[in-house]
Amino acid sequence: MSSTSQKHKEFVAEPMGEKPVMALAGIGEVLGKRLEEKGFDKAYVVLGQFLVLKKDEELFRDWLKDTCGANAKQQGDCYGCLREWCDSFL
Repeated sequence: MSSTSQKHKEFVAEPMGEKPVMALAGIGEVLGKRLEEKGFDKAYVVLGQFLVLKKDEELFRDWLKDTCGANAKQQGDCYGCLREWCDSFL
């Protein structure tokens, strides 16, 4: 498994609260703006979609690609971040 970013480590280290969508690993300013425009303004809203998709990696990656144009690395980073957060807090 690839090493995780500092952003990932910070995200999974504490409850999500009201963190903005750009706090998610793999989601920078451009993707964050695209997600916000579609109503996904907070990390917990993206988490909701992740859970609706039953934490399925392929479905979540496809959704992220279709929703904001995330590339494979961005998709994987965001999926891994949410999966690890769920493992710790759910």
